[in-house]
Amino acid sequence: MKLYGISNCSTVKKARLWLEQHQIAAEFHDFKKLGVSEARLQGWTKQVGWEKLLNRKGSTWRQLPEEIKTSICDEHNAIRLMLTKPSAIKRPIIEQDGKVAHIGFDETIYQTLFGKQ
Repeated sequence: MKLYGISNCSTVKKARLWLEQHQIAAEFHDFKKLGVSEARLQGWTKQVGWEKLLNRKGSTWRQLPEEIKTSICDEHNAIRLMLTKPSAIKRPIIEQDGKVAHIGFDETIYQTLFGKQ
């Protein structure tokens, strides 16, 4: 299992702590430091849709010029943005066996996903 995110993101920190407390091993990939490939982004968008993958609530999105925001109207443009600004990717992303298992952190969902009550 891999956990993708940004190490200083508070939501990623919560997810990592929860996994550690429940003794669930997850390889962490910081896509701000290590990047994320176009192929991986395409795979994720095929699974969950670019709209779910793009973080439109974060500061990265809010700081974008309006013309860039309005240009993000399809998968191609969303992936281009996420490649240049990895902070625009929702996080954390849990990937198991090459499939997106969950995006974000919700303790109840994690309990169900990992069979931990």
